[in-house]
Amino acid sequence: MNVLECKNLSKAYKKGNFVLRDMNLTIPAGKIVGLLGPNGCGKSTLIKLICGLLQPNEGEILVCGEPAGADTNSLVSYLPERPYFDSWMKVDELLAYFADFYADFDLEKARRLLADLNINTTAKLKTLSKGTKEKVQLVLVMSRRAKLYLLDEPIAGVDPAAREYILKTIVGNYNPDSTIIITTHLISDIEEILDEYYFMGFSGVIRQSGSVAEAKEASGQTLDAMFREVYRC
Repeated sequence: MNVLECKNLSKAYKKGNFVLRDMNLTIPAGKIVGLLGPNGCGKSTLIKLICGLLQPNEGEILVCGEPAGADTNSLVSYLPERPYFDSWMKVDELLAYFADFYADFDLEKARRLLADLNINTTAKLKTLSKGTKEKVQLVLVMSRRAKLYLLDEPIAGVDPAAREYILKTIVGNYNPDSTIIITTHLISDIEEILDEYYFMGFSGVIRQSGSVAEAKEASGQTLDAMFREVYRC
């Protein structure tokens, strides 16, 4: 089963200035996928289209075989690039909010993960560092039992010491039948957890894709080295 299909997808913010143009993409269930490309190639735009935060000019998006929209939003758990919660809220209040809003939210799992990170749930967000806020947001997103997780730069704002734990959290806390799509420029940090990769060029062109393990074996290179080689041209 395919968790995500994009068919002839186009998005322009200004008339004739397309960020994505006739993009086609198919991603199966049960994978951790890296959506990788230079800044400005449309990665975040694609994520927002899948979530329904933006509407395409043309084309179709299917989530678990259904047209993306109100009926599929409950299947998607989205981590934006920047924290978006109100700074006056306490972590406990965010837990209560997610538990009330999302039927698939596992409150006990979220509390356990926050405890593992030594995050005080009585603290207000405005008292937390940027990296800690991002950890809280990731825990909330990964504590849902979703079909598709969309993680936009999940480790960009955290210190290197915390990245390993966060990557283990990503791998260990999603349904095996679900798929995770990660956008990032820190390829060397995440390539060991990826099953598949997509090198995305401008206008949504997929320049190279496939199994990470097979590509690394065939090329004798790391995924990060392959990325640098592809985008050197």
